[in-house]
Amino acid sequence: MEEVYFVLPQDARRLLLGGERVSLNLDLRKTNRTWEIERRGEKFIFPDGTAVELEIIKRIAEDADSLYFVSSGGVYKAAIAGESGFYKLVPTIPPTIEINGIRMHRTKEVNPLQDTRNKVNTVNPKEGETVLDTCMGLGYTAIEASKRGAYVITIEKDPNVIELARINPWSRGLFTGGKIQVIQGDAFEVVKKFKDESFDVVIHDPPRFSLAGHLYSEEFYRELFRVLRPGGRLFHYVGNPGKKYRKKDLQKGVMERLRRVGFVGVRRVEEALGVVAKKPEKG
Repeated sequence: MEEVYFVLPQDARRLLLGGERVSLNLDLRKTNRTWEIERRGEKFIFPDGTAVELEIIKRIAEDADSLYFVSSGGVYKAAIAGESGFYKLVPTIPPTIEINGIRMHRTKEVNPLQDTRNKVNTVNPKEGETVLDTCMGLGYTAIEASKRGAYVITIEKDPNVIELARINPWSRGLFTGGKIQVIQGDAFEVVKKFKDESFDVVIHDPPRFSLAGHLYSEEFYRELFRVLRPGGRLFHYVGNPGKKYRKKDLQKGVMERLRRVGFVGVRRVEEALGVVAKKPEKG
């Protein structure tokens, strides 16, 4: 596997201000490891021998909202222009993904890793349990659940998102270790193929309602109820879009639909901006 070296805007500024040799972390703070970059005149030499022009480093230093990486002798922005829009990794730590200007994680007052842990803590997957993660994104939820000993099946509809996850060092656990299975497809259709009572836990973190209303439907909730084992737990991220200005309570509608399909113990979890529920025990 070829080395990939990520350069944050602040790292680029350090290179510009540094001397002939600068030690930097180049894996987005995933580890504490550092690499040495040598400056030779108007070029910066990365550990694999790639020579990066001074002007490119200046451009990275000025682009505060993007991530760049060095690989295979070239410099690339961690972004994809696809048929359905523009996708990029944003230089939070760990990174979040932005699609058409909309960030997929909370980044105000909480970083994406803590946001993930808040969600996973609501259902607390345990050793040996099986978890369904309906909307993978960069896979932080699936990885966190697997770290707690669970086997995870995670679904992602968009191949561009999967491609960015393959680039992101914080997503590497999706594709290594064997405790996570990634399925590409629309969760609305994929879930129909699972057998009854297949999962101990479901973590449902869909795109906003305006982009994926079918994933907030009673029909879909009925499928989630079906695939959960008796006593199984559900966390559903909802957020609070429209609540501040339009007095709209999307969570209330979600809770009502969950109850209608049979879930019990339905309640809000404010720190995770979502709802938890449970499938009743048999008997």
